[in-house]
Amino acid sequence: MISVILAAGKGTRMKSELPKVIHKVNGVPMLQKVSDVLEKTGVHKKIFILGHMKEKVLSVMGDIDYIEQDEQLGTGHAVLIAKDEILKSKDNVLITYGDSPLIKAETLRKMEEKFLKDSLDCILLSCEVNDPFGYGRIILNEKEQIIDIIEEKEASDEIKEIKEINVGVYIFRYDSLVDALDKIDNKNEKGEYYLPDAIKILVNGGGKVESYKIFDETEILGVNSKAQLAIAGRILKNRKNEELMDEGVILIDPETSYIEDNVEIGQDTVIYPSTVIQGKTKIGNNCIIYSNTRIIDSNIGNNITIEASLVEETVVEDYATVGPFAHLRPKTVLKERAHVGNFVEVKNSVLEKGVKAGHLTYIGDAEIGQNTNIGAGTITCNYDGQKKHKVKIGEDSFIGSDSIIVAPVNIGKNAVTAAGSVITEDVNDNQIAFGRARQINKERGKD
Repeated sequence: MISVILAAGKGTRMKSELPKVIHKVNGVPMLQKVSDVLEKTGVHKKIFILGHMKEKVLSVMGDIDYIEQDEQLGTGHAVLIAKDEILKSKDNVLITYGDSPLIKAETLRKMEEKFLKDSLDCILLSCEVNDPFGYGRIILNEKEQIIDIIEEKEASDEIKEIKEINVGVYIFRYDSLVDALDKIDNKNEKGEYYLPDAIKILVNGGGKVESYKIFDETEILGVNSKAQLAIAGRILKNRKNEELMDEGVILIDPETSYIEDNVEIGQDTVIYPSTVIQGKTKIGNNCIIYSNTRIIDSNIGNNITIEASLVEETVVEDYATVGPFAHLRPKTVLKERAHVGNFVEVKNSVLEKGVKAGHLTYIGDAEIGQNTNIGAGTITCNYDGQKKHKVKIGEDSFIGSDSIIVAPVNIGKNAVTAAGSVITEDVNDNQIAFGRARQINKERGKD
């Protein structure tokens, strides 16, 4: 099966300088979410119909097969311009929308199963809703086959009572679709070509058309405004949280845990309220992530505790501890049992096994050996105003409080820097370095 994804619309109600379909829902651009769902459905080729600000869409979606719809002349026209690709594939065609990120892969798989089992020309997705206002109503015969779709403005009072509505997602036999597309006209108020007309054409020509009905109204919600974007994001967030809990993650308060779609978390990890976990973050088993922590695109091992900290593009290995109030910036690696504590910032550095930096420290562009202790107030001065330079500190060393280490400099193994020192030269193994003014005590004068 191939898919045609309609994503050319302007989305004026979004009131945005971005194309509607690249706004994010639970951390993933809408169009990417739709694409991911189709991937899980087993679609082997995806054809995106793009138009409005297509360059921005492509900057997000990357290398995709697309056809540009220069003029937005309706949904039927959007599919019609993919006719050559459809004929080339000679495969069943699933048609969906780029602004409908809530439809589940399971729903589409079951829809396809019914389509194949009943040897249909077309199957459309329908939903039983409480308030069908504004939707096309599905008209069925006694064999549960569709004989018509009546739009709201054309519906009688009796038809308006029908609760089963057309969602706008279809699977067609390719030859049936091509035949219907050739017969769609634009004889309507807007002069556009409407895809639902293909259903009527097939039915009138003796084609076999049925619906696959769902009852979860959240699946059919499209996104046309910022308010609907928030609703869709919340629904996907809740689905993600339920999925994680089913897999053994402990969410103390799921309502206040924001965990994006691509995040992976292991069993028995505890997530406290007011946490934000984003991007392609992976968290292992038996971790504790306390409140007010934000983790972005990071790889967190097993048995790790992070408290009230910001962690960006960082690797944290097993049994390490972070926080409270630490900031781990991109390209930081904390090895096993390392500790970064209160008001410590680390950037582009490797802290080997057992390194401790407990408080009030900046470590940038540094390599720190095993079991070294970094005293409070230590600063690596890695920037000279033009270039960044590295600091290397060997294992089992002790960096005294308030040390200022001016890169580039190497400090050896089992070395010590005295508290308050400014280190501008290399320190060899087993040496102690003093780099501060001598203390002089004098008697106080008497008044």
